Amino acid sequence: MRTCLRGFAAISALLLTVGSAAAQDKIRIGLIYTLSGPPAALGQQSKNGFELALKHLGGKMGGKDVELVVVDDELKPDLAIQKARAMIDRDKVDVVVGPIFSNVLVAIHKPVLEAGKVLISTNAGASSFAGAACNAHFFVTSYQNDQIYETLGKVATDKGYKTVYAVVPNYQAGKDALAGFKRTYQGKIVEESLVPLNNLDFQAEITKINASKPDALFTFMPGGLGISLIKQLNQAGLKGKLPILSAFTADEATLPVLQDAAEGVFGALTWAPNLDNPENKKFVADYEAAYNAVPASYAMQAYDAAMLIDSAVRATGGNVSNTAAFAAALKKADFKSVRGPFKFNVNGYPIEDFYLTKVVKRPDGKFQTEIVEKVLTANADSYAKDCKL
Repeated sequence: MRTCLRGFAAISALLLTVGSAAAQDKIRIGLIYTLSGPPAALGQQSKNGFELALKHLGGKMGGKDVELVVVDDELKPDLAIQKARAMIDRDKVDVVVGPIFSNVLVAIHKPVLEAGKVLISTNAGASSFAGAACNAHFFVTSYQNDQIYETLGKVATDKGYKTVYAVVPNYQAGKDALAGFKRTYQGKIVEESLVPLNNLDFQAEITKINASKPDALFTFMPGGLGISLIKQLNQAGLKGKLPILSAFTADEATLPVLQDAAEGVFGALTWAPNLDNPENKKFVADYEAAYNAVPASYAMQAYDAAMLIDSAVRATGGNVSNTAAFAAALKKADFKSVRGPFKFNVNGYPIEDFYLTKVVKRPDGKFQTEIVEKVLTANADSYAKDCKL
């Protein structure tokens, strides 16, 4: 009887081992993006970018099949928490990727990490987790929010703009935008307008702009907000008269709608479609062929995230169940970013270059942002010094 029991126990252990190995043959990745409402184009770009990378990888990461679980957070933080938990508890995802907006990131950060999973933000780069609250299992493949606006603040100073009017949405990323801009801008901000995240009417702000007569406008208005703002500024006769320093207000996600209305708008970013390196040329060409659209930074950052995950899966021999080992492999960033030089700082946010960009019309009639000049080289965010990892 003892011999039989021992044999049964050995067989059971073997079956458990085989079952575990079989489960590990497939990598499950949860994508959580805003895929409905005015900002849906941003989430769709991210989803497209990640899926294009997976196509380039032959549908596998580190030799393992990949299953994607895609959910729409609807730009509702409470709903995002529920959907993130469902991906972990029901769908058994190994890693969570996303989101677009920082208020959603703030909401899902704790439940995802407390569940023992790795979280990779491909766009939202809230300051909340870059300093003392950094976490070894949290990574960002975009930037720390402030860095984009620090770039624009330096540009405004270098161009000699003495006065600037600032308008941003009233949520974490908008506040980070103002903080970053003010960190490097040496002139006077005549007014700071914080508008609701769902605001589409900027007449009150335009009236104030006309009254204050600033040298330039600084704004961060992603998705549908940016479309409304640029169109209303043009309707007010300000196109060509008021220099616009912006991020995500006029980019490849909104340019198909804005077109000529956005031509000449300045921005700042770590990348543009015309960045000259082999990886980026292939990415842009294949994205345009697959989706009949010019890729935006949202797509680029998600593409890089997929390549990052692939590098870590390869480094761990396909075993992502050991979260600490998987996170350590991610930290090495052993992949070629389409943006060029890229490495992680101690806090899991990138150290990278930042450029001044400008909206232009291409010979084929499509619009895109193009690099004007490099503003910051190998730039690290200002919060990393408080991270104790």
